[in-house]
Amino acid sequence: MSNRADAMPSSSENRRIEGRARVGVTRHLLPSVERRMEELFDVTLNREDRPLTRDEMLALVGSVDVLVPTVTDHIDGDLIAQAGPSLKLIANFGAGTDHIDLKAARAKGIMVTNTPGVFTEDTADMTLALIIGVMRRMREGTRIIRRGEWSGWAPSTMLGRKLADKKLGIIGMGRIGQAVAHRARAFGLNVSYHNRHRLPEAVERMLGADYVPTLDQLLETADIVSLHCPATAATHNLLDARAIGLMKPSGVIVNTARGELIDYEAMIEALETGRLWGAGLDVFPNEPEVDRRLVDHPYVITQPHLGSATEEGRAASGERVIANIRVWADGHRPLDQVLEGWA
Repeated sequence: MSNRADAMPSSSENRRIEGRARVGVTRHLLPSVERRMEELFDVTLNREDRPLTRDEMLALVGSVDVLVPTVTDHIDGDLIAQAGPSLKLIANFGAGTDHIDLKAARAKGIMVTNTPGVFTEDTADMTLALIIGVMRRMREGTRIIRRGEWSGWAPSTMLGRKLADKKLGIIGMGRIGQAVAHRARAFGLNVSYHNRHRLPEAVERMLGADYVPTLDQLLETADIVSLHCPATAATHNLLDARAIGLMKPSGVIVNTARGELIDYEAMIEALETGRLWGAGLDVFPNEPEVDRRLVDHPYVITQPHLGSATEEGRAASGERVIANIRVWADGHRPLDQVLEGWA
């Protein structure tokens, strides 16, 4: 995080909006959130809830003071360069901002905000659900029941793996990683983590988490590897063929962060050749496309990016977007401002 004064927007970038701010929303949000936006702003909504075309995005950024995008929108440098002079705030719906060119926004004097923390608990819950589901072969069990193929209980069939005493390796120990570690203790998992910066010793003790200084060491020793880091140039294909090759053949990968963190082709090959036991995946590199080899693999659970999909979380994110816009429109700096260079 930068503390430099020149990283902050100038007063001209932070001026008060006279009248109702013109706000463009790229996707359909919860009705309660949209109603509140209509009360407060001159808002353009996407009632159809489909990704906007490039031309529609260009038209939107050319006519509003505030853009409210989501993770499915690519707010790249070219789009920002073609934005109208009135666009001064990108109020992102969600915590991640890897889909926004922060440098380009900064260069054009456009502030960016996000909604950190509101999806922490929901995503951590999904992570544990995937861990349990893969380890206990719940996908196969559900399939057998649905097909009417269950012949009754037997002592030696459908054997999964217990969680207690397994080692959970967390990559990225921010809010969500810590929430996962907290939950993992209740299931008897031994937690280790790798992070760019080591957590304070008091936090490690509270979470019962051991720091591992190198990613290779974490991969070699973990039974389950769970990803909770942002998608950046440095983390692109963080789990490539070499990294996956370091894992135990009984290993499991869980990803509720970003699809770009894994070389999915390398992971599929490891799954199909028995070099990797299973995976729980909520995100994919080319969403909404999902490789059929993953869908068909008996030890892989695939979910359609549901980590944050709770009514409470989506409502809270929408209210946080509204708060950021209102504070900005009143001439103040929003609490959730994202500075270019933040991780």
